[in-house]
Amino acid sequence: MSKGIEIKTAVKKAYSSLATGRALSLEQSCCESSRVADADKLVGHGYSKEELEGLPESVKVMSDGCGNPTGLGMIKKGETVLDLGSGGGIDVFLASRKVGPRGKVIGLDMTPAMVRRANANARKMNLTNVEFRRGEIEHIPLDEESVDVIISNCVICLSPDKERVFREVFRVLRPEGRLAVADEVAVRPFTAEEKSDATKWCECITGAITEEEYVSKLRQTGFADVYVKRFRAAGSPSDAVFSAFVSAVKPAK
Repeated sequence: MSKGIEIKTAVKKAYSSLATGRALSLEQSCCESSRVADADKLVGHGYSKEELEGLPESVKVMSDGCGNPTGLGMIKKGETVLDLGSGGGIDVFLASRKVGPRGKVIGLDMTPAMVRRANANARKMNLTNVEFRRGEIEHIPLDEESVDVIISNCVICLSPDKERVFREVFRVLRPEGRLAVADEVAVRPFTAEEKSDATKWCECITGAITEEEYVSKLRQTGFADVYVKRFRAAGSPSDAVFSAFVSAVKPAK
């Protein structure tokens, strides 16, 4: 088994356990600093109390990110939004309010159990402008230039092939489309030995890349206006990563 497949298998197992309600130890969990449905913790991650009041507990308890990408002001009414690694759907549901009834939000997750939980939440909320699909962020099952905004919440750092992710993001975005994500960013480059630790990778640590590498990879893919803003030290045992908002724009033709 290649290291990339091993990493992806470990991440999928961790998220499946979260979706099915099986408890994980902190050492096994992804982005463990967010694994509490406490309103104060979610507010600390950029969600307003007003936003949270309109969400059922079954949505909030599934929140497993490091920030609120829907709060970056990138989403407009009537647009199509894609959430990479949508989990239980919290960011999809918040984005659905911003795009309105004429817009659409698609949640993409590689874990079947997560997709089922998210669809159940959508039915509970009677939402008609959201859709959840099973798929990998390295192989986005959408047509070219079909999306206006792509959001993601502490997921890109978990991918073992970030160049492929960025190429896929660029492919499905329309010209002048925007990328707006919350993610973990490395303070320093990790060694090959550190990157081989699937547990630390699943904790959103050793899969993270540095700010310089993040910016470089996005620019090499073709993105413009790449911006990284640090907003919080990560709540993990490691001091080697920090939480940040990352935004970029696909240039007009």
